[in-house]
This record gives sequence, structure tokens and C-alpha cells, in this order.
Amino acid sequence: MARRRGRCVCHNAIFDPSDSRRGDNMIPKRYRQMHADHPEYMRAYEDLGKAARESGPLNDREVALVKLAISLGAGLEGAAHSHCRKALEAGCTPDDLRHVAMLSAPTIGFPTMMRAKSWVEDVIDPKPE
Repeated sequence: MARRRGRCVCHNAIFDPSDSRRGDNMIPKRYRQMHADHPEYMRAYEDLGKAARESGPLNDREVALVKLAISLGAGLEGAAHSHCRKALEAGCTPDDLRHVAMLSAPTIGFPTMMRAKSWVEDVIDPKPE
């Protein structure tokens, strides 16, 4: 994890514990709170993620798609939303993300794939509130 002026780079986003905004590129409140409460633990967690990414031949785009697939298959809505955004930032297209969701059907079943696809659509085509 890289540090700059009291801030650290977390999952390709800059983490600043004093920043409470919630935009598409901002880190969720509970993640920020975990950082504030347990900074050493979070440094170790983020170092593990970095080591995992760097341990093999996959490029950033491929890693983003794999992490999205894992999130969708595990039924983790928040992680799926996050990994959709990260995949788009890594250069994936909306159709790439939709394809990942659709590929899951034979493994996780059609209804679960439809749920996963809806999470992808939440990010790709958000409905106004």
C-alpha cells in the first residue's frame, strides 16, 4: 500500500479517512471505518490483495473480470457493484460485464445469474432516484 500525505492507495482508489463523500469512486463508509479502527490490519489486508494481483500473469482488466465473477458467484452484491466499477475503470466494456454475468448461469443457475446480471445493470445503467 502506498502512502501519500497521510493517505493510502486502496484498491486503485485513494483512501482518505477524513473524506465522507460517497461518489462512484469513493470508498464505502464501513471500509473507511475499518481503516480508522484497525489501520495495521487493513494495511496487511491490502498488501495481501496486492500480492495476489501481482503473483500471476493476469493483467488489470483480466483481474477485474475474475474478481467480478467471484463476487457474482458468491452472491456479494456490494462487492459485485464495486468490482463492476473497478472493471470499467480497468478498461472493460459494459458488454464485458454483462458477459461475465451470463457466463455464470451453468454454474450458479439461471435465477441466480439473473440476480447477478441485475447487479451489473445497477452499475452500468443506474436508474435515477
